[in-house]
This record gives sequence, C-alpha cells and structure tokens, in this order.
Amino acid sequence: MKHGSPYGTHRVLEPLGVLPQPAWKLDNTMAIYDNEILIDVSALNIDSASFTQIKSATGSDEAAVAAMVKDIVARRGKHHNPVTGSGGMLIGTVAQIGPALLGKIDLKVGDRIATLVSLSLTPLRIDEITKIHMDKDQIEIKGRAILFETGLYAKLPADIDKKLALAILDVAGAPAQTARLVKEGDTVVVIGGGGKSGTLCVYEAKKRAGAGGCVIGVSPFAKDCQRMLDLGWVDHALQVDATDALALMDAVSKVTGGKLADVVINCVNIQNTEMGSILATKQHGKIYFFSMATSFTAAALGAEGVGKDVEMIVGNGYATGHAEFALNLLRESAKLRALFEQLYV
Repeated sequence: MKHGSPYGTHRVLEPLGVLPQPAWKLDNTMAIYDNEILIDVSALNIDSASFTQIKSATGSDEAAVAAMVKDIVARRGKHHNPVTGSGGMLIGTVAQIGPALLGKIDLKVGDRIATLVSLSLTPLRIDEITKIHMDKDQIEIKGRAILFETGLYAKLPADIDKKLALAILDVAGAPAQTARLVKEGDTVVVIGGGGKSGTLCVYEAKKRAGAGGCVIGVSPFAKDCQRMLDLGWVDHALQVDATDALALMDAVSKVTGGKLADVVINCVNIQNTEMGSILATKQHGKIYFFSMATSFTAAALGAEGVGKDVEMIVGNGYATGHAEFALNLLRESAKLRALFEQLYV
C-alpha cells in the first residue's frame, strides 16, 4: 500500500503541482493509500451558492440537477462547482482506515462521520443519486469518498438527527467566527439573516452583543423578516435586496441613526452583495464574508473606491472547535433546535 501526501497532493491529476482544492481534477479511484480514510457516503450537503447556481442552470428540474452533479464529479473527481468554485460537505460511514493512521485518530470502521473539509478537495465517486432535497441543498447518494490524513471530521452525535447535523456542520464556521467578532454593545448586521448560516449568526450575535447591542437581520423576503422578528433575536429585520448597495446602506443608516454597523456578517448565496456589505459598515468596522459567492476582488477594490477603511475577513469555514460549538447551539436553545428540525429533518 502506497503512502500519500498528508495534504492529498498525490491525488491531483490536473494541473500537477497544486493542492487538491484548486486542482481541476482529482484521482477518485477508491483504493486507499496507507494514510487515507475510505468513507461510504450516504449524503452530500451542497454549498448554498453552488446549489443555487445548479438549480438556476437546470430550472430546478430534479433529473437535470442529478445529471449536472454527476457530471461535475465524473469530470473533476470531486464535487467542485466550476462556476461558483465551491463544494459542500458529506456524511457517511468509515469503511476503511489506512494502516499508517491506526492508533493516531479516534475513528474505527463503522463510525458515522461528517467531513469538515470541502467537497471541492475531496475525492468522490457517485454510484447512484437516490434522492434530492431541493429545499435543503442535500442529496442522498450511494458512493464513496476519500479523506486525507489532514482532513477534518466530526463524529455524528447520537442526540441530533443526522440530516440536521449535516445541515448545521456545513456552516459551523459561521457562528463560531461570529462569537469571535462580536463584542458587548456592538451593532451587528447579518445579511442573509433568514437563511441557515444567517440564523445561527443572528442567534450568536444577539448573545454576544447583549442588551446594549443591536442586531439587524437583512433579507429580501418578507417571510424571512417576519420569522426573524418572531424568533426575537433581531432588533430590526430589514426587507432589502443586498445587491442594491445604496438601499442597504440607507436602511441600515436609518435604524442606527446614521452610525452604521460595527460588524457586518454576509451569509448570502448570491453574487454582487460586496458593496452593500461595505457601505453598511462604519469606518474601521469589520466585515465577515462567509458567503462563497463573494468576489474578494470586488470587495477589495470596491472598498478602496468608496474610501472605506474596513477590515474584511475571508469566510474560512474552519475555526477551532467549530463543529461542537455549532451543535451546542442546538442543545442550548430549544427554539433554535425546533426551527432547524422543522426545516431539515
């Protein structure tokens, strides 16, 4: 049995010399190297920006969605959307552990896990798509995947449904980073506050900002705004299209008395919301771009163009302990858990 790079570079077919994530194509043969883990995959959680693009391109026809997902994996050896550049994550059962890893990791054959690294760098083979959940960004499959030696994972908890855990773990980095960024008394804007990651961020922001802070949720949809208000974790719910940068700035300015936001968290799954985020942020404020639809070129040059000195943070999906952190939010809030069980179970 061969020994592979801990970073998976031995799986890169095209172009040679790069890491698996930026690579165009990976070797997805399922004979493992001695430092890899083989997973029997049961479900994929497709990144929201990616799934939105796929549905748009196929007219939300299930057969066409299935065909496009299978085609991406067949061509690239991984689920790496060539339009959005994003992937998602998976859940499955450990089928085999390379001998070089035995005793070094807390896994055994038969353990149910969720990968905490992107599908855009994970060798994947889809044998069959058994069901597509169009409203949940989830696809049930029969297939296999490879986790590299450095690949992050979480054992699926016994007290949380696997579909719910899949949905939460896919965005676990967002609330964990929110906890780092938001301080007591801050004014926080969550763009996409009615969505999956946005709801977790709104909840965590309210905890961190406290009674002296202000949390503002943004969505273009009336039902999302009403739900944010009903849940009670926002002080204001703004029904604004975040692609209209001036409209968003004006709306945030109105409810903050012109002060704008200390922290803006962008969780949307569509393009062209960079300038809205920037204009809604006060000078020397912070923006966390969790959205994989973000153009960081547009953000950097756009901030320069409007004279905004703001700290812009790349939406790294990983933060130390983020998996358990996100799952614990469901354990501590019955209201949050009930909402997500309604949406994802």
